[in-house]
Amino acid sequence: MTSPSDAADIGRRALVIGTGLIGGSIGLALRKQGWHVTGRDLDPDRSARALDEGALDAVGDDRSAVITFVCTPVSSIAPQASAALAGGGVVTDVGGVKGPIVAAVDHPMFVGGHPMAGSEQEGMDGADPCLFDGATWVLTPTVATDADAYALVRSVVTSLGADVVALAPERHDELVATVSHVPHLAAATLMALAADDASEQGPSGPLSGGQGPMLRLAAGGFRDMTRIAAGHPGIWPDICAENRDAIVEALDRLVGALSTMRDLVVLGDRPGLLAALERARSARVNLPTRVAHDTELVEMRVPVPDRPGVLAEITTLLGELDVNIEDLEIAHSVEGERGVLVLVVQAGAAEGTRTALTARGFHPTLRPLT
Repeated sequence: MTSPSDAADIGRRALVIGTGLIGGSIGLALRKQGWHVTGRDLDPDRSARALDEGALDAVGDDRSAVITFVCTPVSSIAPQASAALAGGGVVTDVGGVKGPIVAAVDHPMFVGGHPMAGSEQEGMDGADPCLFDGATWVLTPTVATDADAYALVRSVVTSLGADVVALAPERHDELVATVSHVPHLAAATLMALAADDASEQGPSGPLSGGQGPMLRLAAGGFRDMTRIAAGHPGIWPDICAENRDAIVEALDRLVGALSTMRDLVVLGDRPGLLAALERARSARVNLPTRVAHDTELVEMRVPVPDRPGVLAEITTLLGELDVNIEDLEIAHSVEGERGVLVLVVQAGAAEGTRTALTARGFHPTLRPLT
């Protein structure tokens, strides 16, 4: 099979199932690049709106689609993906939970995905072809994932402006519980607490028409912390059900950390409080705004056995090392027993990557790109 490292080489027909914020944004971005995009939604008014807004060329299914994006709520992704796979082509999804979905679909042509992008606006009102520019898009290949299917999804996703990180499905769920799911629940809880305080009755009835001084005093910090609470609540029951264990563990850690912070305040432990705040400040200011792309790149050629699982092993290893893969190509051998995985990485990460791969039994070679 010819490696589909460039989607243009194998046709530009895509199917989007679910035309809300993410599905609509994917449709807009693909059509902007010349793709023919067909799509549908459980709500026909939503798919009609997507067609009117230019996110779709047509409403319905497309048996000629080379890639399908399933952009439905988490609870319905697995059946929708399985149905799409029966029609042929490569299928990926955008769900915020990966472990249960990947286990349920378990097909070589399915590549689990999760774009870390969004908006407080809903549906096509918030859809934007530039939504994924600079965003991290997680892909979760497994030992069963077809290498060419992964290469296609990665090629299309990066063409939308996203930076791909490969992680094992379970590892993804552990991480997003801390950086996405619990922050949303915490923001919602804080917002509800403030709303409760604001609705307290004064001597002459509701304060400030029911708003009260609490919300009138809410300034930048409070608004920044609770911004994500404005997101659509409908997706969260499914996410909490599917990723319950990881979310509960992260919530327990948050409760413990808040208890420790409470003790510092109660005891008046000024040095301890300053140390905790300085540590948090240092971590926050060092958060990357997006992946930094060096001008110097290195091509890394990794001879690999042509077997299931090897691509997942290498890409998820680089994901754990926080090494950005600038480009990826799969060179299959004529005999079908060996192949070469060609990776392009930043020069500063090349030696560390080679060391890690060598420790796993691979024998990569490096060549600077000019």
